[in-house]
Amino acid sequence: MNSHKLASDAVDQTPQQVLETAFDQHDAVAISFSGAEDVVLIDMACNLSDAIAVFCLDTGRLHPETYQFIEKVRDFYGIDIDVIFPEAESVASLVKEKGLFSFYEEGHAECCSIRKIEPLRKYLTEMDAWITGQRRDQSPTRSFVAQMQDDLAFSTAEKTMKKYNPLANWSSAQVWQYIRDNDVPYNKLHDRGFRSIGCEPCTRSTAPNQHEREGRWWWEEATRRECGLHVVVKDE
Repeated sequence: MNSHKLASDAVDQTPQQVLETAFDQHDAVAISFSGAEDVVLIDMACNLSDAIAVFCLDTGRLHPETYQFIEKVRDFYGIDIDVIFPEAESVASLVKEKGLFSFYEEGHAECCSIRKIEPLRKYLTEMDAWITGQRRDQSPTRSFVAQMQDDLAFSTAEKTMKKYNPLANWSSAQVWQYIRDNDVPYNKLHDRGFRSIGCEPCTRSTAPNQHEREGRWWWEEATRRECGLHVVVKDE
């Protein structure tokens, strides 16, 4: 099915309805877990299914609080979380050639490709679809995120990967209202002003009047603040 048709069909669906569609349409579908939005999805999914698949990308550069958060979510919901690691040789080669912080000078694309994109590409070869916590109001690069779409970044000639973004229409306020209303666990860094959390060297806290994504890759222009995991196609 055309991704634009998927987007228009899903515009009025609730997150729970999108999750139900993902579970009904695919045997091999997993929730990508890293932040507050993703735990909201895990919480919703646990109310819909007794067996959900969840994975997390461990880049090797996460905050200690994030590692603690992973274990807290695992224990709180009694679920398995597949922790996905980058290829050690690729990381070692990058560090040997360019050091630990080359992204401050050259941009984050190469580091993210090695630590995030390639591990995810390998993981998704065993999946038919994946579920993310993307929201349209997170950044200019996500303003056209659909609730359901063909994933152009990870589809192949042999298989079209589907991606579901159940919270695409939600605001940050709605996410946090759900967290409070349902006692959903969250990363302790949020209490210290970190509103969008990624790798430790590429994440910082934001002031109340700043957009949540201004704490990510702050040295780069706003429209480039994506790691490459998500490709959004504007509906014509």
